[in-house]
Amino acid sequence: MALRQPLPARPPHAQNTLDSRPCDAGPIRVLVAAEHPPTRTGVRIALEQRGVAICAEVDHADLAVEAALRERPDVCLLDLRIPGSAIAAAAAITGKLPDTAVVIVGAEPGDGDLFDALRAGAAGFLLSDTNPNRLADVVRGVMHGEAALPRRLVTRLMEELRQRGPRQAVDVPGSRAVELTGREWDVLELMRQGLATHEIAQRLFISPGTVRTHVAAILRKLHVPDRQAAVRLLR
Repeated sequence: MALRQPLPARPPHAQNTLDSRPCDAGPIRVLVAAEHPPTRTGVRIALEQRGVAICAEVDHADLAVEAALRERPDVCLLDLRIPGSAIAAAAAITGKLPDTAVVIVGAEPGDGDLFDALRAGAAGFLLSDTNPNRLADVVRGVMHGEAALPRRLVTRLMEELRQRGPRQAVDVPGSRAVELTGREWDVLELMRQGLATHEIAQRLFISPGTVRTHVAAILRKLHVPDRQAAVRLLR
């Protein structure tokens, strides 16, 4: 979790501790969990300037759960890399406090981090380079049931859903039939038609990098060395 602009740090005596205080500055109460004090300070200032109150600041995932159960915030902002496990904290908080929205904040996530966060009940995944002036809008959005997801992460979620479509099997000589996802089958069929990577990407409205990822998965599942060998299995 980070902000684009450096902001003044809190007094030394307040750093590296659990800072919990009554929230009487506004209707929305937020818990902030991040390892580094300047980061927590930056988030607090950005939110308080827009009328959002901070009810707790913590530097560990376990403390986030404890503070959430005590303070019952409206929203929790959890840094993905906080000591402990932000994903486990999100699951614990959403499991015990269903009315509290949790947003994970971090650098560009791998698919595992993104999907694990959502499976844990998080209302979204906010990128750490998000303009701090947008934080209050994100908080208010999740309070109204909106998902906090940048556009490029939404695209990855859509791709994941497409891959979960109907599966079809490919007969592999000397082995049992191998199942491919719907999207992998689409890619394999376009490979059979002789389309290059960029042409497949254009046809399926995905990036060339995503096509290469699917091709690698197809070759691995079919136990073949290259595209030509994979296509020959369809004949």
